Amino acid sequence: MTKIIAIANQKGGVGKTTTAINLSACLAERGRRVLLIDLDPQGNSTSGLGVNKESLTHSVYDVIINRTPVDETVIPTSIPLLYLLPAQIGLAGAEVELVSIMARERVLKNALAATTTEFDYVFVDCPPSLGLLTLNALTAADTLLVPIQCEYYALEGLSQLMNTVKLVRTNLNPELEVEGVVLTMFDARTNLSAQVVAEVKKFFRNKVYDTVIPRSIRLGEAPSFGMPISVYDPKSSGAVAYGKLAEELLKNEEPKGE
Repeated sequence: MTKIIAIANQKGGVGKTTTAINLSACLAERGRRVLLIDLDPQGNSTSGLGVNKESLTHSVYDVIINRTPVDETVIPTSIPLLYLLPAQIGLAGAEVELVSIMARERVLKNALAATTTEFDYVFVDCPPSLGLLTLNALTAADTLLVPIQCEYYALEGLSQLMNTVKLVRTNLNPELEVEGVVLTMFDARTNLSAQVVAEVKKFFRNKVYDTVIPRSIRLGEAPSFGMPISVYDPKSSGAVAYGKLAEELLKNEEPKGE
């Protein structure tokens, strides 16, 4: 059965796209069939997987606005078992165009329900806002994965995100759960990073992953080469961390013993 996970935080620069690309790639490398949906008009997940946005015939914009089937829009990536529903800059206009559409929060959910391709995981890389595109992701998703950077303003805006999750549960998707919180850009040399980890664990309790993603130059370089970190530098600290995060996510899926 397919599990749909929205990766969202309305704060920019928290490692959302980095997590979307690298977690998707690590799960595909572990034999899972994965679809990554780039729902951010910046299209960083698309370029980060080495796809030339100018050469695309269809994108996620066509799925949402023109009702192009997902099956006709999904493209393979250089990673076996990892597929992409790409984005182009035209997606920026979708927020406005969605306003006049009936059941506008359910467009992505309906599109995914109509796909005939089987995936183990579908990840949705959301834009850094709580607009209609993110609402579509949260309405379609089974769970929400929240990346939080280990910096001073880490928890700022999180109550707003969780409030949106409550509203989505009440009005659109009662099944939505928090998959987990992943701490990113951790710098072991600073007391601040350790303080943020403690604060986030207090806020989210047992939903915080044990795996913490370190601040890493190699992680920052990989997207400019159009590769996930596991391909660009498989021995780097970032590659090891995302591999562990994938293992932890898979372990959490296992049925708990009596």
